[in-house]
Amino acid sequence: MPAESTRSGVSYGGATDPCTVILFGASGDLAKRKVIPAMYDLAVHDSLGERYAIIGFARTAMSDDSFRATVGEAAKGISEVGPIDPAKWDTFASNLHYHAGDYSDPQAYANLAKRLTELESEKNLGGNRLFYLSTPPEVYPDIIEQLGKAGLSKPANENSWVRVIVEKPFGRDLATAKELNKKVQCVFEEHQVYRIDHYLGKDTVQNLLVLRFGNGIFEPLWNRNYVDHVQITAGETLGVERRGGFYETAGALRDMIQSHVLQLTSLCSVEPPASFDATAVRNEKLKVLQSNFLAIGRSPASALHRAPKPSSPCAYSSTIGAGLASRSISALENASPNALPKS
Repeated sequence: MPAESTRSGVSYGGATDPCTVILFGASGDLAKRKVIPAMYDLAVHDSLGERYAIIGFARTAMSDDSFRATVGEAAKGISEVGPIDPAKWDTFASNLHYHAGDYSDPQAYANLAKRLTELESEKNLGGNRLFYLSTPPEVYPDIIEQLGKAGLSKPANENSWVRVIVEKPFGRDLATAKELNKKVQCVFEEHQVYRIDHYLGKDTVQNLLVLRFGNGIFEPLWNRNYVDHVQITAGETLGVERRGGFYETAGALRDMIQSHVLQLTSLCSVEPPASFDATAVRNEKLKVLQSNFLAIGRSPASALHRAPKPSSPCAYSSTIGAGLASRSISALENASPNALPKS
């Protein structure tokens, strides 16, 4: 997506195919705070195409109108295009639909397939489908498996496509990441799969590479000869709120350090990629993480026990984060190239 301003009022990019977005976890925090407002922003900038539909899938019983009202209230306070234009929101909301069902219930997916066929025929969407998993990570395997059993992982016709987006965290550790990857690849082809970290969509994060490599002042100075250290502060304005269940199993360190903060660390440290496509940037990130892993690995194990007691909660978080980072990097190092995130 070209890096045009979200305030410019113009399209982010060229024409897009008509499609249906099926958003799993549509009643959850991430969907209401991030995904739906982002889709509204795309629609405002004519980047969802002339024809599209969005189906929210979750366990909470809700009608189409209730779903539209719920996400509308969330979008009013979060959308990055500024105040919601009632006319534009009504146009966008007319394409929002809701489908209630349990993530492990085969009948729910059979009903979803039927509704997809009806909507695609009504709106002439051509059978293009994007499945977006914005759910608790423990239900990823159920969703993937049921999509395969319902035949929804295959294109509806020879001219259509099917894609799946899996949000982080992709597994709890190396073993569960490998297991999840096997299940995904049993159902979807690798070119259909997008493993993402939504943090990379933030304007400031996307601007890091521009700041580093497109700025004639910073580019020659951004190296170890002139930079003593880089401090990354991940500040949150929100509390746990409705995310208690997620934090009970994942915790803030897994949620922030081994995903968002490691992504920022790699972007601050990468060498210039050969090109700015996803694969080239990812490869340079991997080199940074492998280098850090080797540096951590050289420290004697006994040194961890001799480390002084942290003087502040921040220092404590950094100490634990280093351990989590080393295990995350180990997972990257042992993963095959096709198993690595595309972002």
